Amino acid sequence: MNDVEDLTRRLLAGETRALARAISIIEDRLPEAREIIRSIYPRSGKAPIIGITGPPGAGKSTLVDGLTESLRGAGRRVGIVAVDPSSAFSGGAVLGDRVRMQRHSTDEGVFIRSMATRGQFGGLARATVDAADLMDAAGYQTVILETVGVGQDEVDVVRVADVVVLVLVPGMGDDIQTIKAGIMEIPDIFVLNKADRDGIDRLHADVKNMLSLLDPASRVGPAPAILRTVAARGEGIGELRGAIDEFLKRATPDAVAARRFDRSRERLLNLLRERILEWAGGPASGGTFDDLVEQVAGRSLDPHSAADRLLATFAPPAKR
Repeated sequence: MNDVEDLTRRLLAGETRALARAISIIEDRLPEAREIIRSIYPRSGKAPIIGITGPPGAGKSTLVDGLTESLRGAGRRVGIVAVDPSSAFSGGAVLGDRVRMQRHSTDEGVFIRSMATRGQFGGLARATVDAADLMDAAGYQTVILETVGVGQDEVDVVRVADVVVLVLVPGMGDDIQTIKAGIMEIPDIFVLNKADRDGIDRLHADVKNMLSLLDPASRVGPAPAILRTVAARGEGIGELRGAIDEFLKRATPDAVAARRFDRSRERLLNLLRERILEWAGGPASGGTFDDLVEQVAGRSLDPHSAADRLLATFAPPAKR
């Protein structure tokens, strides 16, 4: 038995150290990563993935902390991927979420992993989906993904999660503009956190009005629920867990299949983009990429023709 086989065996048996090591291998994109995913993939796909997104300061980490406690109270093992902004110095995660969730650090039924975005747009780290599969295969019954929420488009989260929770709070500037920022169509559940603040009624009304403008036919699942919470005091957390369970229960087989298809399609496209870029910029292209860049820079070749030539080198047309 080689090292990867042993690591995979221990991960599937639920060993925490093996899971942590496997995620590190995936995140660092080491050669063993592909073999690990290949081995565990048939054992994944069982745990629902909950995506938590929203602007900075909305209380996402506090909400995740409370939701985790509620899920543990129901006897569920919980895996958490907290996607942090990359450190400007090391490229590693800031690890703020781990600090906020320290009370779960000794709970064997909770596994928390902070991951750096490393420049990845959409609020999700490159290895997030693989990490969720690893946690699933290791026996965690619910996986929570908390996105960065630093203002970039959070659309990627819907391609990963089975249920998407958008956290909003009153008093963060123009609430309507916050809601309109490219994310209104994403959530399955709206959480209006810090509901003890002034302006909560206005925010609730704004969300309802915005939802009324959306085409119901554009959704693949039930209409979004709107909940109020005060996560710092644990208020509304039980209702949120109930709404998540209800959404997953009510989602039709066609809606579930459609979302899983979209997730798999996007995952495969991202892998292809990554592999092609690695090939183009690496020694495997034989310097073709740099030669084409020189020609484009010198205006002797247009970018579209250069891309065509590169693709033809990468994947020559089939012979007839």
